[in-house]
Amino acid sequence: MNGSNYRTPNGMPLSKKYAPGTPDIKIARFNTGASNSDYNLKLQLISKEKSQIRDNAIEAARVSANKSLTKHIGETSYRLSVKLYPHVVISENRMLATAGADRLQEGMRRAYGKPIGLAARVNIGSVILEVNTYKEFFNEGKNALKTASSKLPQTTSIATN
Repeated sequence: MNGSNYRTPNGMPLSKKYAPGTPDIKIARFNTGASNSDYNLKLQLISKEKSQIRDNAIEAARVSANKSLTKHIGETSYRLSVKLYPHVVISENRMLATAGADRLQEGMRRAYGKPIGLAARVNIGSVILEVNTYKEFFNEGKNALKTASSKLPQTTSIATN
């Protein structure tokens, strides 16, 4: 299995969430931090490519950004939001690659595959993560989004509103 097999969006997405065998979403929570209304800085992690992001990569990015923000500015000075929801079901037709596997494989006969995970399809300019905080924590928020972008399979940019 290669990571680029799931990174590029090929064909029609399968989005039957209630199909048999569809795994559960791995994102623990979509909003973390304190929900104050007086934040005066909004930082966004924006996609620069059209790609597909698996739910475990989104969760890894959220955890790393949350850990960085909590460590540097505290739990009550920011609001971190995940702006994607992984709808697309990824299925895989596993092929055996061991000795004697020619008697067990079916090749392309009935090659629908088993669902192995969920992913979100992302276009250019889509917001992946959003941090609301105060202006004095600009560098900490930017560094948190930079560490989160290293967990994602495409190039991203950080925008300020």
